[in-house]
Amino acid sequence: MGNVVIKRVYEAAESDDGYRVLVDRIWPRGIKKDDAELDLWLKEAGPSDELRKQFGYVAKKFPAFAKAYRKELDGSEALEKLLSLASDKERLCLLYGAKDEEHNQAVVLRSVIGEQLGTGGA
Repeated sequence: MGNVVIKRVYEAAESDDGYRVLVDRIWPRGIKKDDAELDLWLKEAGPSDELRKQFGYVAKKFPAFAKAYRKELDGSEALEKLLSLASDKERLCLLYGAKDEEHNQAVVLRSVIGEQLGTGGA
């Protein structure tokens, strides 16, 4: 899926990032808001506090997290907003703060967006 990418918010912004959306419910530590170079902070796209705490960014818990997170996203306004942005923008960059690049909410979001838009999962 070429038009939706994911990236750590701690990485430098690049001209080919496209429309940059932070999808964390909590602001990432150690980064100033001005330095993040965001177009949008969509807090509501992040997993609920309860789900985030249950997951704890433990890789072996990721399948259960992804399943529960998909349920949270189903029909949510945040997902609808991201679907709209992915359709309207040439490129959508989902930013996240987690250290693990393979097991985080942005990975799930990119997959869900791809499935909803018919461009495939990540």
